[in-house]
This record gives sequence, structure tokens and C-alpha cells, in this order.
Amino acid sequence: MSLIEARGLSREFVVPKRAAFERTRRQLALHPTDLDVAEGSALGIIGESGSGKSTLVRLLLGLDRPTDGTVAIDGRQVDAAASARSLHWLRRETGLVFQDPYASLDPRMTAGRIIAEPLWALDIDGDRRARVREVLIQVGLDPAMADRYPHEFSGGQRQRIALARAIVHRPRILVGDEPLSALDVTVRAQILELLIELRRTTALTLLLVSHDLGVVQHLCDTVVVMKDGRIVERGHTSEVLQRPTEDYTRALLAAIPVIPDVPGRPVSDA
Repeated sequence: MSLIEARGLSREFVVPKRAAFERTRRQLALHPTDLDVAEGSALGIIGESGSGKSTLVRLLLGLDRPTDGTVAIDGRQVDAAASARSLHWLRRETGLVFQDPYASLDPRMTAGRIIAEPLWALDIDGDRRARVREVLIQVGLDPAMADRYPHEFSGGQRQRIALARAIVHRPRILVGDEPLSALDVTVRAQILELLIELRRTTALTLLLVSHDLGVVQHLCDTVVVMKDGRIVERGHTSEVLQRPTEDYTRALLAAIPVIPDVPGRPVSDA
């Protein structure tokens, strides 16, 4: 059985009126969608802005209520309309890393308090200070940094703190919503290696929303390609990215910038 299972999942929104006498319009942000994610696997979700990637992820996490369809995590139905407390079981199963490490951390809280927040919110017993120290080491930070505030860290360090917060409660599913796009190239490579190591050592199931096909290729076993609220292609990452069957996927791949050869420029042997 799949760890994550979606059946007929769809989401419709009411489009705001632009004039007083305009008729109410509705728009399908996600057409009826089926999706299975095996435990321990890594799924990349790619597509241009507005393709439905974030809508799909929000529905899978119970952060939004579907217009139709169902989501089950390990066989248990997700009811997005349920109370926050009754969804504690789902929050314990999932961790989320956002795109912007500058906006996702509360500047009034120390790093240690930020990381420990899920432990308090989900009523997880145990030595919370010890767990924070443990997870700081796990993401490559000095435990002594727990008493510092976000403004005292670099962008890469902040994203490591965000990652520590996402895994401190030992979730089975880690979701990254463009977690590397706001970082420079060097830091991005470091966080990418950290995610690879976390997958290897913790058996996390990973859902990665990303415009960066190189990151998806490095991290993900399988990939789905989304366009206009529909999954238009899916399969093993290497197969889809190297031998796409859909014109839209080919167009995404063709849009990746390539540095042209410059006459007289030495060619590296690396």
C-alpha cells in the first residue's frame, strides 16, 4: 500500500468579480487527479507557475479542502475540515520546508525555540532541548547556535534551521516547496547534499516542488509534470527527463538556460 494515496482529487476556486454585474466564474486549479507515493521514495513535482503544483501539495497535506476526491496517509483518510487538534496525527507525519529562509523564521524567536516549536505544538514528550541539540548536529550546525536569532545567520544556515524544524518531530514525509531556489549556487549544493544524506539515514518520503530540474534529477526517484492543473506526464525521473513523451515536458527541458561555447575559451577537463 502507498504511504500517500490521492483519488479523484480536485480543487475549484471562485474567480473574484471584476465588475458589479459580471457573472460569478469558477476555475479548476486542480482537475481530478490520482497519485500514489510509495514509502521511502522521493517524488518531484514540476511545472511552470500556475500549473497546480502548490495546490496539489496543500491538498495532500490537509492544508486546503478539496472540492472533490480523497487523500489518505498510510491508509488513514485526511479530513481538511477537521479541527486542528484532530489533525495532529497528520502534522506528526509531515514536515514542511518553505522557499524563503528569510521569511519562514520568526525573527523574535531563537533558533532553538523555532526548531522546538513542533514538539510543543504536537505535545511530543521527551527531552526537547536534547532533541533540538541532536537535530542541529544532524543538519550540520553547532548546538551552541540554538540561542541565536535568525538575523545572526546566513541564508544557508537559516534554511538548515528551517529543515531542522521540519524534521525535529521525526516525520515520515518531508515536503519541500522550492526549498533551494532562494539560495546561491554554493549554498544550494550544500543543502542538496544534506537532503540526500537525510534521505539515506532517515528513510524519509520526500515530496519536492521545484522549478530546478537539476535538483529534481539529483533527489527524486519519480517525477510528475503538471500543466494547467493536470498531471500530463509521470514516471521514473531519468526516463521522463531524458526521454519525455509530452511536448510540454520537452518545452520545459528546452527552457533550461545553457551557456554557449565561446571561441577561445579553454575547455575544462572536469
